Amino acid sequence: MEEDTVENKIISLSSENKKNELFSCILQPISPDSDLNYVGIRRLLLYKKAQSGVDRRKDWRCNGKGYVAYRNYISRPRNWESLYTQSGQSTPGQSGRWAPSPAPLSMLFEVESWSSSRDLRGLNQASSHRTSFSSSLSDSDSLLRKVEPAYSFVGMHCIFDTCKSSVTVLKFGRMSSDLLAYGASDGTLTVCNVSQPPSIVKELRGHSKDVTDFDFSSNNQYIASSSMDKTVRVWEISKGHCMRVIYGVSSQLCIRFHPVNNNFLSVGNANREITVMNFSTGRIINKATFENGITSMDKDHTGQFIFCGDAQGCIYSVTMNSHTGSLSRSHRQRISSKRKSPITTVQYRTFSLLARGPVLLACSQDGDLSFFSVALEIKGYLTLRCSLKLAPRVHSIRASFCPLLSLEKGEFIVAGSEDSNVYFYDFTRPKHTCVNKLQACGHGSPVIGIAWNHGENFLASSDSEGTVIVWKRAKTG
Repeated sequence: MEEDTVENKIISLSSENKKNELFSCILQPISPDSDLNYVGIRRLLLYKKAQSGVDRRKDWRCNGKGYVAYRNYISRPRNWESLYTQSGQSTPGQSGRWAPSPAPLSMLFEVESWSSSRDLRGLNQASSHRTSFSSSLSDSDSLLRKVEPAYSFVGMHCIFDTCKSSVTVLKFGRMSSDLLAYGASDGTLTVCNVSQPPSIVKELRGHSKDVTDFDFSSNNQYIASSSMDKTVRVWEISKGHCMRVIYGVSSQLCIRFHPVNNNFLSVGNANREITVMNFSTGRIINKATFENGITSMDKDHTGQFIFCGDAQGCIYSVTMNSHTGSLSRSHRQRISSKRKSPITTVQYRTFSLLARGPVLLACSQDGDLSFFSVALEIKGYLTLRCSLKLAPRVHSIRASFCPLLSLEKGEFIVAGSEDSNVYFYDFTRPKHTCVNKLQACGHGSPVIGIAWNHGENFLASSDSEGTVIVWKRAKTG
């Protein structure tokens, strides 16, 4: 076959496909001693590679899925095509684009789990775990709800009411849709399984005062907890016993595992410090000092940044070395200039349609909700995008991001309230910010804790009387 020259290829491409960008790319000046055929073909391949990347980034939108599908799409491994086969038809309970094959990585690709009419019939069988339920919307939002996605629930999936004191914090396991744990003011940690039938796996006892925070390890085999009794405890879930106790000089208020190096534990305390501890030995590796006690904390997905809030309403960006554990403060920002209230929630998310990048949610005890865009390339610099003022609270009530239900612009969050309800808000609405409310007879006291599972089809809430309710989310028409 006769080989075409570079000039003939250029003429053919420009006349048939009319790709002006490719045409101008290949016509860029080159050095006189270069091989024209090699340079032209190389530029052609590089152009097609870049265009292929654009097509792949757009590909996930074709299925019309939400934030969970996007999150799983960008976090898949390189050999995902060999692990998954395309499904011709979506099955009930799985609305993702790819149906998993029997592979050990099935938990990594858990997709959105929506409930169907069969789920409703299944809920009626679990009468021992249900109470009355109603979902209400304001009249002014009724018209908007017909064209915009909302958060609706088919009812209560299960209730845990064995705890007799306030449940201060609750979380689902990492990459897990059915492992749930919650800590209480009596010092207990309870690990549950919310799959049918719901059950309590282990009760971890050892703290003598309130459990302020805890975190799962990446494999969900261990839990690290902090407490007002000035200790940090490491638990092995399967055996239900405490592996290690680390004593401090002040109340330990928040704790996180390093997302990449699980041998590092970051702990914020009332002594105005963040300490980095060795998970294996319990020794303190490094520490950083702040102006006030550190009350809440979260990390980015790489572990290079710690975002924390203090007892006077300030948010800090702290860089962390994943190998040495060294800390360095970079930025500080106050939520409100008028009031100084403790930060109850700091939550990081890798992507937002509103900010087109990573974002941070901060909630203070006096009712200030703030939404920041995060510039990771500028050492985690925070830019306030929007804020919302709620009624001041007596309790340290927490908030959480909500999954995105569509590609429409909107930034939804969910928060507890002292009127025993759970509220959903949209930051992008100048008026009628509340888009939904969960009213239940199960919560007879202020709702403090909020947590989504990995599949984001279950929402767990806890109150000051020790009741934990798991709500099952439904897909809206």
